Amino acid sequence: MAFPYLIFFLLGLIIGSFLNSVIYRLKTGQSFLFKRSHCPHCQHILSWSDLIPVLSFLIQKGKCRYCQKNISWQYPLVELATGILFVFAAFLIFPKNSQLDNIAMAFLTSFYYLTIICFLIVIFVYDLKYFIIPDKIIYPAIGVAFLYQLLGIWNFGHWNLFRIWDLGFGILPSVFFLAIILFSQARWMGFGDFKLAILIGLFLGFPKILVAFFLAFFLGALIGTILVISGKKTLKSEIPFGPFLVAGTLIALFWGQKTIDWYWQLF
Repeated sequence: MAFPYLIFFLLGLIIGSFLNSVIYRLKTGQSFLFKRSHCPHCQHILSWSDLIPVLSFLIQKGKCRYCQKNISWQYPLVELATGILFVFAAFLIFPKNSQLDNIAMAFLTSFYYLTIICFLIVIFVYDLKYFIIPDKIIYPAIGVAFLYQLLGIWNFGHWNLFRIWDLGFGILPSVFFLAIILFSQARWMGFGDFKLAILIGLFLGFPKILVAFFLAFFLGALIGTILVISGKKTLKSEIPFGPFLVAGTLIALFWGQKTIDWYWQLF
């Protein structure tokens, strides 16, 4: 039935609107929990009709209702992206024709995946805009992932010790990032990328982490080359790597196992 996935999509649109507020207020230092939304240009408090995900942007033709200044395309794009990713997560958590034997575990898994996806979206946009991965986002994300994996190891009293091995190899590739940072004295890569690599290792585990890193470096090289050839960047220009890590992570999350299976079929 399509109805549950529609619910996930609508939830994603709403959460995406909140994530836009988080991204904006992380930069300004404002509270994103106890302060009403306002126009970033004229500071006018927004009404509920100004905050309908995607629709408000389209109805108002991408302009503030009060000052007529342009609204960034970031807002509807983040809302749509969150909605779509929530639907993909729903397909991952609740495969077609699956039976829910443990509702509590299904709820916990859903909350975990959607929460980490939200963290990754914020990291993607923030690093793309400001060239930094904020500690206020990456540390809570690592904490959530670590606690969830501890719960998976404990497995309600049925210890899953093999998962420790899986997570160990998942986190190990982040040492490669640390080596690059130390060797280049943080010129090629920042410590935020190292922290993000740890989060990805906890989130994906082994071997999906390898798929994520391969895709991140491949996409980074591809986009970087295109930007240099087009003249928009030079070889000395700084390009944030966090968005490529996030993109690689999300692709590996949804299609990583299929990619790995396809790879092994080549041999």
